[in-house]
Amino acid sequence: MVSVNGDTHSPSSYGARLADHYDAIYGGVFDTDGAVDLLSTLAGGGRVLEFGVGTGRIALPLAERSLDVWGIDGSPDMLERLRAKSGGDNVTTVCGDFATATAEGTFDLVLLLVNTIYAMPSQDDQVSCFANAARHLAPGGRFVVEAWVPDPPRGNGLGLRARRLGRGFAGLVIEDHDASRQILSTTQIVIAEGGETRSFPVVHRYAWPAELDLMARLNGMTLDDRWADWHCRPFDASSTDHISVWRAA
Repeated sequence: MVSVNGDTHSPSSYGARLADHYDAIYGGVFDTDGAVDLLSTLAGGGRVLEFGVGTGRIALPLAERSLDVWGIDGSPDMLERLRAKSGGDNVTTVCGDFATATAEGTFDLVLLLVNTIYAMPSQDDQVSCFANAARHLAPGGRFVVEAWVPDPPRGNGLGLRARRLGRGFAGLVIEDHDASRQILSTTQIVIAEGGETRSFPVVHRYAWPAELDLMARLNGMTLDDRWADWHCRPFDASSTDHISVWRAA
C-alpha cells in the first residue's frame, strides 16, 4: 500500500479502477511476444512465478508453452479477469502482497515486470520484495525485473507528458516529483476515442539499476544479465529501459 501526501493507493483499489478496461487501454503497448519468447527460454521448462501477475498478459502465454505458472497479485479484480480468460485455469493464483505472499514450492524463474518494482513505496519495501523473490527461487534460479531507467523531472515541480496507450485511447500523465525520496506521484488521464475520460493515481518510488543490483546482493543474488529490451540488445548509457536478471546462489 502506498501513501503519499495523505492519499492511500492500494493494489486492490488500482485493480478495481482499471481491471475491466486494462487490456484495452494497454493493448499493443508492450512487447509481449518478445517477453514471452525470452522468458520461456530462461525458464528452461521449469516453474515460473510472476509477482504482479495482473490479468495474465505474460502468465497465460507462458502457461500455453506447458510451463507450470503461478501468479501473485494484490487485486482480486485483476485475478478475476485472468481466471475468466481462456486458459486462465492453467495459472495458479494467490491474492496478496507480492513482497510477502507465499506460493507453494520453489521456482526456476520469478518475474516482476512493467516497472512494478517501483510500485513498492520505499526502498525497504523494495528490498523486501527482492527477499521474497529469493525465498521462492530454487538454487540457480533467476529473478527478472523489467523497468524504466529513471529520468525524473528536474527539481520538485509538476511535469506533464503524453503516454502511448492502446488503439482508441490517448494518455496524459501529470507528475509531481519528490527528488528527496525518489518518488513520482502521478495522475494518469485516459481519454477514449469517444471522449470518455477516466483518471487514476499511480505512485512510483524509482530506483537506478545499480541500486537494484545492491538489493539483489543483499538477498544472495548476483547480476546475470542486463539488456535494453526483450531482444537482448546491449544495455548502455542511452538505454531508457532495462531487463535485469539476477541469479540465486
